[in-house]
Amino acid sequence: MNVISLSALDLGLAAMLVILLSVLTWWLKIGTTRSLLIAGLRTVVQLLLLGHVLRLVFSAGQWYWVAGIMAVMLLVAGYEVNARQHRPFSGWWGYGLGTLSMFASSFSLLMLTLLLLVQPQPWYQPQYAIPLLGMLLGNSMTGIALALDRLTESAWKQRREIEARLMLGHEWNDAISNIRVEALRSGLMPIINAMAAAGIVSLPGMMTGQILAGTSPIEASKYQILIMFLITAASGLGSVIAVQTGARRLFDDRERLTLSRLKSRD
Repeated sequence: MNVISLSALDLGLAAMLVILLSVLTWWLKIGTTRSLLIAGLRTVVQLLLLGHVLRLVFSAGQWYWVAGIMAVMLLVAGYEVNARQHRPFSGWWGYGLGTLSMFASSFSLLMLTLLLLVQPQPWYQPQYAIPLLGMLLGNSMTGIALALDRLTESAWKQRREIEARLMLGHEWNDAISNIRVEALRSGLMPIINAMAAAGIVSLPGMMTGQILAGTSPIEASKYQILIMFLITAASGLGSVIAVQTGARRLFDDRERLTLSRLKSRD
């Protein structure tokens, strides 16, 4: 494959664009200058480190190295889901709910893809397993975080309405049904927009990378279609698991609303 290598100067010029944007945000007093610079620095360090680690993992080709990388990816994604919420669940639930939802959705779909669809040999071949899981976790992480944030924020703001429904004899499931629906809609909206715009407004990342690496555009399109469907299923399934479990967690065994199980980042 004819891949054009990028030099440090090329990356430095691209980084200058982010630095110029941070200067602009400082001048406009938007308040995101520090966040932009830190995020840019993290991008460089994390991706370069990942590149070196993956080179070693690809060379070794052992299943336990692949499993270790996957476990780290899942644990970090679970932390990010919890960090993106304004009112996460307190205690273990704050971290565990998003992590377990992603595990149940992304890992099950990854195994389906590796064993039945792509079928690499061996099935845990890191060239396929790690990038596929990364795309599934990245997108389901966003959907689950948005869904849980909408669920807890709406429950907090509409707590009087929920309690009124409970006093009128509604079960917990009915008392929070409208909030649960809106939370799921929030979780699914990003991937629905991504699917609707794919190929017309945007050229998805995986397809772009494959084309730049010399893959046939038709073959790259097929892989991108597969990935879009997989991440949609992962986002949807993960959001459903997280919202259904989280909604039940908002009520005690006697079906009383217990918002004390939430913590605020204010």
